[in-house]
Amino acid sequence: MHRMFAALLAAVSCVSVAQAQDIVSAVPSAGPPLTLDQAVAAAGGSAPAADAARADITAAEAARTVAGLRPNPTVTTEVENVVGTGPYSGFRGAEMTVGLSIPIELGGKRSARIAVADARTTRVRLAAAITEADIRLQVTELYINAVAADRRLATALDQARIASEALNAARVRVRAGRASPIEEQRADVTRLNAEAAAENARRLLDAARLNLGRRIGRPVTGQLDPTALDNLPATNGPRLTPIAEGTLALAAADADLAVADAGVRLARSQRTPDITVGPGVRRFSESDDTAALFSISVPIPLFNSGRAAVGQASAERNRAEAQRRMTALDVQQAILDVRTEADNAGTNARTANGPALAAAQEAARIARIGYREGKFGQLDLLDAERTLAEIRLAAIDALVAYQNARARLERLTAPAPEQGN
Repeated sequence: MHRMFAALLAAVSCVSVAQAQDIVSAVPSAGPPLTLDQAVAAAGGSAPAADAARADITAAEAARTVAGLRPNPTVTTEVENVVGTGPYSGFRGAEMTVGLSIPIELGGKRSARIAVADARTTRVRLAAAITEADIRLQVTELYINAVAADRRLATALDQARIASEALNAARVRVRAGRASPIEEQRADVTRLNAEAAAENARRLLDAARLNLGRRIGRPVTGQLDPTALDNLPATNGPRLTPIAEGTLALAAADADLAVADAGVRLARSQRTPDITVGPGVRRFSESDDTAALFSISVPIPLFNSGRAAVGQASAERNRAEAQRRMTALDVQQAILDVRTEADNAGTNARTANGPALAAAQEAARIARIGYREGKFGQLDLLDAERTLAEIRLAAIDALVAYQNARARLERLTAPAPEQGN
C-alpha cells in the first residue's frame, strides 16, 4: 500500500513539475543582460529632458556672445531748407547733413552684461548636470522595479508549482483514504490563488519592462542584471554628519546667488548715462560748399535714475542668499533621512534574505515532508508555505527599498561638475 501511494505521488509530482516548466518557459529567454549602466546611457541619449538641457546650454552660450557685443552705430541723414518759399523753394537752398552716431557705454555696462551671461551659463550647465542625475535616478528606480518584478514573478511561479504539488499530494491522500476530501478542496483553492498571483505578477512585470523601455527609448525584451538588486553591503556604513557642500543642489543655489550678484552689478552700471558722439558732413546746395560737424548727446537721468532697479536687484540677491541657506539645510536633512532609510532597508534586506528566509525555507521543507508522511496536517503545511511566500516577497521588497534609497542618496550627494566641464 505504501509503495502504491509513493508511486502515485511521484507520478503526479512529475506532472506538476512539467506544468511549472511550461509556465517558466514564458519568462524572457537567456542572453546578454541589459545592465543598469547601459540603460542609463540609452536614456541619456533619448530623454527629452536631456535634449532640453542641451538646448538651454546652446541658448546660454549664444546669450553670452550677444552680451559681449557693442551697440551698433547709427547713420543719420537730414535735409533742411527745402520746399519753402522764395529762395528756399524747391531744393536750391537745401542743406544736407550726413552724420554717424556712435554710442559709447560707460559705467562698465558691457562687462556687467558679460558677467550676468557667464553666471547664467554656469547655472544652465548645472541644470544640465541636475537633469542628468535625475535621469539616472529615474532609470535606476525603473530598472530596480523591473528586476524586482522579474523576481516576484519567479517567486509566484514557484509558489504556484508548490501549490500544484500540494494539490496532487492531497488528491493522493484522499484517494488512499488517508485524508478528508475537504483537504483536496482547500489545496485546490490555494492552487487557484497561487496561479492568479502568478498571472498578476506577470502583468506587473510586463508593465515594469514597458515603463523602462519607454524611458530608455527601446523595448526591453531580454534579461536584466539580477545583481543590481542583490548588491548589499555587509554592514551599514559609519554614521557621518551629512554635508551639503559640493552637492548639485547647493551648487545650483550658489549659481543662483552668483546670477543675482551679477544682476546687482548690472543694475548699478545702468545708473551711469551713456553718451553718443557723432561726426558728420553738411553740404550747402546753394554754394556747393561742405562743412564738418561734430555732435555729442548725454541723457539726463531726471525721471529714472536707476535707483529703483538697483533696489530690486539687491532684493533679489538677498532672496537668493536666503534660498541658498534654506537649500543647505534642506539638503542636509534630506541626506540624513535617506541615509537612515537606506541603512534600515539594508538591515531588513540582510535579515529577510538571510536567517529569516533560511528558517522559512527549512520550515516549509519539513512541513512538506511531514505532510506527505502523514505527520503534519494540511493547515500546518499551508501555514508554512504562506509564511515562506510572505518572507520571500518581503525579502524582495526590502532589497528594492534599499536599492532605491541608495539611488536617492547618490542623487542627493552627487558632486557638482567642475567649472569649465
